Amino acid sequence: MKTADELKERILELKNSLNAVIVAHNYQRPEVQDIADFVGDSLELARQCTEVDADVIVFCGVRFMAESAAILNPERTVLLAEEAGCPLADMIDADDLREWKERYSRAAVVCYVNSTATVKAQSDVCCTSANALQVVESLPQDEILFIPDHHLGHYVSTKTEKRIILYPGFCYVHRRLKPQHIKLGKELHPDASVIVHPECTAEVIAGADAALSTSQMIRYVKANNAQGFLVGTEGGILHRMRLENAEKGFHLLSSSLICHDMKKTTLESVLKTMEERRNVVQVAEEVRVRAKLALDGMIGVS
Repeated sequence: MKTADELKERILELKNSLNAVIVAHNYQRPEVQDIADFVGDSLELARQCTEVDADVIVFCGVRFMAESAAILNPERTVLLAEEAGCPLADMIDADDLREWKERYSRAAVVCYVNSTATVKAQSDVCCTSANALQVVESLPQDEILFIPDHHLGHYVSTKTEKRIILYPGFCYVHRRLKPQHIKLGKELHPDASVIVHPECTAEVIAGADAALSTSQMIRYVKANNAQGFLVGTEGGILHRMRLENAEKGFHLLSSSLICHDMKKTTLESVLKTMEERRNVVQVAEEVRVRAKLALDGMIGVS
C-alpha cells in the first residue's frame, strides 16, 4: 500500500501528464483538499471550471457538482474522483418537477444547484446558497417555485417580498443540527460567534449570529474579530478555516455534521480515477444545453 506522500506524488505526475486540474469542495477530506488546485463552494467551483486551462477536470465532490462542470465544459473531460451522490438532489426528479410546474404554472422555477442535470434542464435558473436571494430578486416573476431544499427556500422567503413556494426536500446533514446544539456550544464557548448554513432549520438559523454559505463562512471568519467560532455546517470546512486562520478557534456544533457521500473520496480513489480515466461524467446534449442556460443565469448573478 502506498503512503500518503507516494499517493500525492503519483497524483501530481498524472495531473501533469493528463493536463488536468483537480478541484475539491469545502466538505472534502483534508488530504483531498490539500492536493486540489482549487477548493471552494459550488458557485466558486462552477466559475473556476469555466476558467481553467486544462484538458481534464478531476472533481472531488458529489455527482451533481461534476455534472455541472461537464455541462459548462463540453470540450473537456470531467472525471468524478469517486462515485458519490447527494440525497437532497435525489429528492426530486424530472417527473416530480413537471407535476409541480403544472400546479404552479405562473411561478418561475429557481433550482438549487444541489440537483441533477435533468432537473436543472427544466428550471428557469439555478442558484447556490451564496446567491439564492440575489437570483430570486433578479427575476421578474412575483411567484417563485424553489426546489429542492425547503430550508434554504424558507430562509430566502424571510428576505424577499416575493411568494416562495417550497418543495419539501432537505439536506440530512444540516437538518441534524438542533437549537440545543447551539445552546450547549455557547455554554462551552460563550464568546464564540455562531455561524450556520441556510440549509439548517429556521429554529437553528434564529439562534445563530449569521447564516452563510461555505464561501461566505470562509470570508466571515477572516474578517470577524471574534477569536472563536461555532460552526454549523459539514465538518470538512474546518480544515480550510484552521489553515487560513491559525490564531482562531473553530468548533463544530455537532459531531453528527458529516456527509458520508462527501467523505467517500480518498487519495486512493483520486489516483485510481486518474489512472483508469474512470467515472467520466457525461450529460446528454439536449439536457446539457438547457441546463447550461440555468447555470449561466446562476453564474451571472453576483
